[in-house]
Amino acid sequence: MDVNAPACLRQQALDALLIDAPVTKCSTVTRLFHAAEAGAVVLQTDTQLSPPPGAIMPGRPNEPELIDPAQVPTRSPFTLEGRAALLHAICHIEFNAINLALDAVWRFAGMPDAFYRDWLRVAAEEAYHFSLLHDHLQTLSPNGDTPYRYGDFAAHDGLWAMCDKTAGDITARMALVPRTLEARGLDATPLIQAKLRKVGALNAKGHSLAPDALVLCDLLDIILRDEVGHVAIGNHWYGWLCRQQGLDPIAHYRTLAQHYQAPRLKPPFNEAARKRAGFTDTELAYLLTAG
Repeated sequence: MDVNAPACLRQQALDALLIDAPVTKCSTVTRLFHAAEAGAVVLQTDTQLSPPPGAIMPGRPNEPELIDPAQVPTRSPFTLEGRAALLHAICHIEFNAINLALDAVWRFAGMPDAFYRDWLRVAAEEAYHFSLLHDHLQTLSPNGDTPYRYGDFAAHDGLWAMCDKTAGDITARMALVPRTLEARGLDATPLIQAKLRKVGALNAKGHSLAPDALVLCDLLDIILRDEVGHVAIGNHWYGWLCRQQGLDPIAHYRTLAQHYQAPRLKPPFNEAARKRAGFTDTELAYLLTAG
């Protein structure tokens, strides 16, 4: 083996996926993305990779505790703890999104080069999102001393569970993770921002009682902008795979959603964002009738 040969991008994505410390995972993904952009890694698209024996996937810290989605408590954004819990929940989504993108890079061999570069870019942007949110979370403190951190609130494992279920079917992965579960963020973000603006509204003296809520609003603007692009990538590759297999995208989506028991999406939908992400009018009409 040539020790001076560039390292394999997909193998390094798998290695990054197995890292359990969030900050280390984020910095590793960012370095890998920049190395790939500089041409310092090779793809080896046809190589079948496997995790090391006994590897726990994905790599993640011992906390947060993962519980059933129905058991995750609802907290009011009108309290500091409630806003911290909301911010923590979004952090958790972004951390999972890093893992989802890395898994797409290493797991599925034989795709065009652009597929792997697209999902590595997504992983790097999700790492950026996590870092922004976690930094903001650490500005909040329940007692004025010890700040909140990722892991302080229970969370659920819905995103990775679907990733695991679709491990053997790349078309199902593209259909049900980026363009279904992650696309829900396009719909939910404006609603969350509306609540946060209400919480952070100015009082009679022109001061916000919860400026942290307005900061989170601004961060969500960045995340929504990038997530449109991520969902668009999922839409692009789902469409590409359907064309390669001679499948009708809407009919096959219905089959996949039923087979893998994907959650039924309910309105309101952020139609403008979904259209920017590549959803057609026909697909949006299907979502409205299917919910």
